[in-house]
Amino acid sequence: MIPYSHQFIDKEDADAVLAALKSDWLTQGPKVKEFELALAKYCGAKYAVAISNGTAALQAVYFTINIKKGDEIITSPLTFAATTNAAIWQGAKPVFVDINKDGNIDSDLIEKKITQKTKAIVVVDYAGLPCDFDVLKKIAKKHKLILIEDAAHSLGAEYKSAKVGSIADLTIFSFHPIKSITTGEGGAVMTNNKDFYEKLLLFRNHGITKDQNKFLNKSHGPWYYEMQELGLNYRLTDIQAALGISQLKKLPDFLKKRDMIAKNYNKELGKTEGLVLPKHSFKDRKSSRHLYPILLTGKLQSKRKDVFEFLQKNKIGVQVHYIPVYWHPYYQKLGYKKGICPKAEEWYKSEISIPIYPSLKKESQKKVIKNLKEILNGKIKN
Repeated sequence: MIPYSHQFIDKEDADAVLAALKSDWLTQGPKVKEFELALAKYCGAKYAVAISNGTAALQAVYFTINIKKGDEIITSPLTFAATTNAAIWQGAKPVFVDINKDGNIDSDLIEKKITQKTKAIVVVDYAGLPCDFDVLKKIAKKHKLILIEDAAHSLGAEYKSAKVGSIADLTIFSFHPIKSITTGEGGAVMTNNKDFYEKLLLFRNHGITKDQNKFLNKSHGPWYYEMQELGLNYRLTDIQAALGISQLKKLPDFLKKRDMIAKNYNKELGKTEGLVLPKHSFKDRKSSRHLYPILLTGKLQSKRKDVFEFLQKNKIGVQVHYIPVYWHPYYQKLGYKKGICPKAEEWYKSEISIPIYPSLKKESQKKVIKNLKEILNGKIKN
């Protein structure tokens, strides 16, 4: 079976993890800080905070900007539910804005949805393509809003030569096995704001500080610490951080291989009737190619289920990204109605993600292309 995505782990990664296991530290040790410094340097950001997973990173961000009951965030429906779930946990209401032709939030529609309750704009770099940050930053500044980037797909991507992680007020990454790099489970928050950084550190460690310069009460002695906020245990382990450090060194090669696969798909599938491919070349942006989403158009759209099942039957892993968040039963119970973001809904009805990951061999790419062409060129029966 060719999976639609897969991690790449080699002996160097395994040796790094083994060294961490044999060290004096399994968690809260030096490897976490080393990983954070390496991430910050790679992204060109001042601060990085390693978190236990991407969803926890989102919740840490919403906590950091004091999202609370009655607040609203503006975001895209074309994302995994964690983007908005974490805000709901803080009591906020997600307000969905439709997408543009690339699958990212349509910047031109955002201002119409801003109210006095809006606290933040939360954008998602769909499939690894950065959003239009010049426009987004202007809107956020004009309305005094926090700009948050859900970059779970886009570690290594660039916007006008600036690495993702250095652009928005707060950026989250995920290190799940299918992402750009992996720590098994894991995530991080990037920021250039020192106040945000210190609050993130506090939140991921039960709201506790041992820094005597930050104590609100008088110290009782060298054992003393203070819980100053209602935080959670969202720490990353040294074992995971050791893997992350090793993986980060491979990221440029991972990105290069993903780009080569995307170019091959573009070349071989570019003239296939009824198929819209993700755009490859951008003047101002560089995608991390986390996904390769194809869109079926015309008569083929109604045959998506057949295409999907045919590929799976032939041992080709595919997926659909995404069911619009507000279509899920939980969101329907909250009062969201279908039809509020028609382009995102049309995207969902058309999209299939085909395999792309650094270790995807040329033979496997040929099999994907061959089978996809077969089914699109008349193998489907009415």
